Amino acid sequence: MAVELLNCTTMSHPPAQLLDSEEFRRQFQQVVDFIAEYYSRIADYPVHPDVVPGFLSRRLPQNAPSRPESDPLSAALNDVRDLILPGITHWQSPRHFAHFPASSSTVGALGEALAAGINVVPFTWAASPAATELEVVVVDWLGKALHLPKSLLFEGGGGGTLLGTSCEAILCVLVAARDRKLAEIGEGRIGDLVVYCSDQTHFAFRKASRIAGIRKDNCRVIPARREDTYALSPAGLEDAVQADVEAGLVPVFLCTSVGTTPTTAVDPIRELCAVASPRGVWVHVDAAYAGSALICPEFRDLVQGMEAVDSLSMNPHKWLLANNDCCALWLKQPSALVAALGTDDDVILKDAAAIDDGAPVVDYKDWQISLTRRFRALKLWLVLRCYGTDGLRDAVRAQVRIAAAFEDMVCADARFEVVAPRLFALVCFRLRPPSIATSPLEANNLNERLLAAVNATREGPYMSCAVVGGAYVLRCAVGSTLTEERHVREAWKVVQDHATLILAS
Repeated sequence: MAVELLNCTTMSHPPAQLLDSEEFRRQFQQVVDFIAEYYSRIADYPVHPDVVPGFLSRRLPQNAPSRPESDPLSAALNDVRDLILPGITHWQSPRHFAHFPASSSTVGALGEALAAGINVVPFTWAASPAATELEVVVVDWLGKALHLPKSLLFEGGGGGTLLGTSCEAILCVLVAARDRKLAEIGEGRIGDLVVYCSDQTHFAFRKASRIAGIRKDNCRVIPARREDTYALSPAGLEDAVQADVEAGLVPVFLCTSVGTTPTTAVDPIRELCAVASPRGVWVHVDAAYAGSALICPEFRDLVQGMEAVDSLSMNPHKWLLANNDCCALWLKQPSALVAALGTDDDVILKDAAAIDDGAPVVDYKDWQISLTRRFRALKLWLVLRCYGTDGLRDAVRAQVRIAAAFEDMVCADARFEVVAPRLFALVCFRLRPPSIATSPLEANNLNERLLAAVNATREGPYMSCAVVGGAYVLRCAVGSTLTEERHVREAWKVVQDHATLILAS
């Protein structure tokens, strides 16, 4: 066997220079030129591809190559251009108005590249001290820019971290809240724990609850009403919590929202905390999208009572130019998270010098589910350094103005209605029922047909939908870095033209 292995080794080709600096410079320039060309032509692509499942697998080989072809990177980039780009949804297109934005910037992309090039794994302070300490600095920078309570920042006794998504953040703090409560009442009572949200809360919370071991029928989903602008009602929460306490159950966690996914409604944080906190319920704020707007003073009045929450998460990659992925999570008591997710028993991960020194350090492996983590702090630090908080405010405000212009267009056409107040840069609208005889189901079908027709327009916009209070609505979410007012005007013309055809049919 040893002889066979030796023969295999001696007969194989010599290894390529896998990290040669000159080759890296040459190939990286190829990739930079490719991306720059893509952005110069991005408006030429349909935002959403007209493809069917399996379209790409039929055009690619069934097996990976055993040996690279001549100039493999150039050949691969040609395939990206000819096979892959025509089959993706172009999230950075100026005509992408679906879901929520995944904002990009030159510095955000370069920060990703820089972190990938350096390629450290900062799961503990000792594994990469500067990476950990930069994260500690940058989450406090961002928290101050968003005017978060000092109690959520490191300098105020709290602390923060950078994760991949808000889905991950919600699961982490839910586990922390679960374990803190079970330490009080006994682990055998996990089946008595109850969690709360509204029917507008992102589905990630219900998914996290199942992962955390909360019984499915112990997740209270409280209906939000139009008269409350689809925000979670403190009275509804009070009734649900009181009923559970009387039934011998244990309220443990409330997920509130600043900017719900369907309409960007803002839950009344102060009033909800007044219900939950005295009962020992952990209050989390999911501000994945709209948290970015708190960088602008004019939006801070929408959110009162943040000083009472236990944790908050938001995604700079949605609206603060920090390319995917980047979620910031802050906690008032990080020790609760470390108690739930910490791993102190692995001697391999301990650094004797750090332990002997006795200085407190942050080991971010204990703040998340996985061990391995990315150097996201470098990207976010670069974005804050290179654009500044004023530059980020300008970017948010510009997109809010464009959304307001689109809202004005909708309001000027009597055939349409704005379904929920526009608080940020999302406009929820629909065709009004054409007559009093139109049933709610018929009205919904009408708007569903309208969205399908709009999204099928090759050079048109791409939007998404929501069902709010039983009504099917179209969502126009402004947020692409490349979007200008002319793009929403062109989008609105497409919507109007298709509405005319549908109403006439």
